[in-house]
Amino acid sequence: MSEGPIRALAALDDELRRSMYAFIRQARRPVTRDEAAASAGISRKLAAFHLDKLVAAGLLRARYEFVGERRGAGRTPKVYEPSGAEVRVSIPPRHHDLLADILLGAVLDEGEHETARDAALRVARERGRAVGTAERERTRPGRLGAERALTVAAEVVERHGFEPSRESPVCVRLRNCPFHPLAAREPAVVCGINQSFLGGLLDGLDATSVEAALEPRAGECCVELRARS
Repeated sequence: MSEGPIRALAALDDELRRSMYAFIRQARRPVTRDEAAASAGISRKLAAFHLDKLVAAGLLRARYEFVGERRGAGRTPKVYEPSGAEVRVSIPPRHHDLLADILLGAVLDEGEHETARDAALRVARERGRAVGTAERERTRPGRLGAERALTVAAEVVERHGFEPSRESPVCVRLRNCPFHPLAAREPAVVCGINQSFLGGLLDGLDATSVEAALEPRAGECCVELRARS
């Protein structure tokens, strides 16, 4: 799991920081240290300490700028505003944003002779292929045999929340479904999307020696990556 969301949540564990962060989000404009301090009822110096902690955690961004029409003769004040970062932590990891992107793509690009499910499977494969292609262009792994292909694929799917586990040199089980609990509600649809996405990822990696196969197990992803027989 990325450490960024954890650092952000740790920064918000302090009541004063939460109060000032909420105040700045609601202000809809850059906020000075003095304003933030006044909102929390603390000194400017203490406010500066907490505000800079929020900047370090990626929740706020800071710059020097006069606020409003008045320009004083002194130093330009430091102002703070929301960074725009979203903070989400899920253990185990969930990626409903990816599933939503696939389903939205299917709705917007459903072919004349496609069912909604067919369109979702096609878009899932396209999204996976794009991820695999980007990884191949970034790392340039060369020709991939089965074992090396599974190593590369495992590194990629881990970043997408699948929690890969190498069961053998030629098989990687995926211990987590990033689309759960929707997979439990509609397993045929979601597992099909999973398989299509992972199959597309292997296509993009040019990993022709391995496949994404449906092998459901309770409490795990329904797909495993394995060498072609």
